[in-house]
Amino acid sequence: MFERSITPLIIVALLLGTVLALRSLDPPSATPVPASSVPVLTPDRVPLVTGDEPIAEIFTKAGCSVCHTVPGISGADGRVGPPLLLGATGLTRLADPAYRGHAKTVREYVIESVLEPGLFVVPGYPSSTMPIWYGAKLSALALEKIASYLERQGDTTAQ
Repeated sequence: MFERSITPLIIVALLLGTVLALRSLDPPSATPVPASSVPVLTPDRVPLVTGDEPIAEIFTKAGCSVCHTVPGISGADGRVGPPLLLGATGLTRLADPAYRGHAKTVREYVIESVLEPGLFVVPGYPSSTMPIWYGAKLSALALEKIASYLERQGDTTAQ
């Protein structure tokens, strides 16, 4: 009899503890995080990405999620660089007067941004943060898959 009466109390205590723990978590912030607080990516820490991997693995192996939020990619919630919602933001970036690249399409812009990240830095984000050696770590197939995936991602509330 004692075990029957204590079981509901244990369940209630566990549920209450779970609710309180979840409420104490901070919601994700949309503001950029200082680059100095993010682990430094170096070429020796990023393996060659062949493009034969599933798309989520391509983003993970390439290290994109360290600095960027990538929709649909688990754990890709970095805030040093802008969210990669290029389906919604790509054309705006191409039209930005500060844009100095040569891309004409969102797909070309994605590829150009990886190969020559200094051509355009989204306002509000740190410059000279994205490694310039990514082109040596991503095969043409991997880069094409990244561009194809990102040009389809959109969110009207994104930058």
